[in-house]
Amino acid sequence: MQMYSYRWCGSVPSTPTTATTMIRRLCCLQSVSSASTTTTTNKKPLVFLGAPQVSSIVLDTLLDASASPHSSFEVAAIVTQPAARRDRGKKLALSPLATHALDRGFSPDLIFTPHKAGDDAFLSNLKALQPHLCITAAYGNILPTKFLDIPQFGTVNIHPSLLPLYRGAAPVQRALLDGVRETGVSLAFTVRALDAGPIIATETIQVDDQIKAPDLLDLLFRKGSDLLIRELPSILDGSARLKAQPQDDSKVTLAPKINPDESWLSFDKEASVVHNKVRAFSGWPGTRARVVVVEKNGQQKTLDIKIITTRLSSHESVLFNEADDVAFVEGALVFPCGRGTTLEVLEVQLPGKKAVNAAAFWNGLRGQKLKKL
Repeated sequence: MQMYSYRWCGSVPSTPTTATTMIRRLCCLQSVSSASTTTTTNKKPLVFLGAPQVSSIVLDTLLDASASPHSSFEVAAIVTQPAARRDRGKKLALSPLATHALDRGFSPDLIFTPHKAGDDAFLSNLKALQPHLCITAAYGNILPTKFLDIPQFGTVNIHPSLLPLYRGAAPVQRALLDGVRETGVSLAFTVRALDAGPIIATETIQVDDQIKAPDLLDLLFRKGSDLLIRELPSILDGSARLKAQPQDDSKVTLAPKINPDESWLSFDKEASVVHNKVRAFSGWPGTRARVVVVEKNGQQKTLDIKIITTRLSSHESVLFNEADDVAFVEGALVFPCGRGTTLEVLEVQLPGKKAVNAAAFWNGLRGQKLKKL
């Protein structure tokens, strides 16, 4: 399988550009057999691997730190996912990390997009760079042993949980789903087993009961970026290997990938459980619920709505005419939930419409009743 790097046929834009525009300006994808640019400074070459927008936080931190005249390292290459069709398959787009790197002026010849991190052509390029260290942040591909054997000081990963808790693809979502009050970020060496390598350092944070997954993920990667910069000297002189602590396998919990089928809400569960799910699945896949609109003539129609923002009810007692009635109190839709609890829904979205606050949705009912299903 061939490995491709991006070839740029004009100047790199000085202002942010959409991924679609980037692709239009890429005049060709040229197969390469070795890295087209080699390190010409005395700085230690690092290779960064990531894909989603949140990984750009780490890249920015590395690029900014490497620009310092006192920096001992440089970002020699970036590895990311291949361009893929987004927006329901209509547009071919670069990964968010690739787009961000190009916007920052990073050489397109040194942005690699292998389908697998074990591709021979890609590994040949990686070896040519002679990286001292590889760093991953939400890269999303399995790293085989023949990859891990290349960097002199190994590969380290920024993982948004306090390992060995929440190993896997969705640590932030699963932690919020569990209603944790405390979480954190771990910097660990990468081994073949999933998120199981020795831990170099961690940072713990308290979890606000209103924070949503995208915001918590952003916060943890910012904390993780600072942790990485703080620990890089010890990683690059080898001492981090000596101080890194093995994980306690008896305390492992898993964070499997989110399935869109999990997005449905059940108001028969306690309000805190529903609220945590809304926070955990915010962004993608979102949370959905079915409600019944009772027209003035008694006819009923079912609506599928997205629940965007919720809050645990501050109202000690809400009088419902019937058990399944949804009330409107002080700007919130108040849903009766399991074990006598209530949940305030602050923001909703109808299919094909923009998200609106609860007041706007309630006013749109024009006096019709709303019931949960």
